[in-house]
Amino acid sequence: MVKLNKIYTRTGDKGDTGLIGGARRPKYDLRVEAYGTVDETNAAIGLARLYTKGAHDEMLKRIQHDLFDTGADLATPYTAGTDKALRITDVQVKRLEKEIDALNAKLSPLNSFVLPGGTAASAHLHLARTVARRAERIICALATAEKINPVSIKYINRLSDFLFVMARIANSNGDKDVLWEPAINR
Repeated sequence: MVKLNKIYTRTGDKGDTGLIGGARRPKYDLRVEAYGTVDETNAAIGLARLYTKGAHDEMLKRIQHDLFDTGADLATPYTAGTDKALRITDVQVKRLEKEIDALNAKLSPLNSFVLPGGTAASAHLHLARTVARRAERIICALATAEKINPVSIKYINRLSDFLFVMARIANSNGDKDVLWEPAINR
């Protein structure tokens, strides 16, 4: 377990930060941006959880733990001695897929794209979904520059799909979805 006695360390005062394993990187580094945006996704889910109830809230809580795993994974470059590093796994991806399928089975098919909104829970879940998509873009960019765990891309991709389906569930199983009407304002 992590123990944090002192919150500020002053080690980042010159614009760099430490990765797991001790390497230092600029705070604008793509790896730092990747795990930072995963953290932002986690915060957006935390906000959404203020509006969710029951089993759905438990799913979101579990996902928040998975996102910390993902952040730790991304904060640990592949170097000598990291073979036992915490990495996101296919088991976590498969669980998301099963939950997406189970939740989506309750919904009627869509005939249009969904605009973020409807209920407060749905709007917050859509916000979390868009932050997850940004995290995915950054992780993909990182993957072109450095070796990363490819499962982290799969996980964040499935997560945005999960959040989309969860947002529809939060809109009375899609009954309160706000559907896009193309060219409505022409």
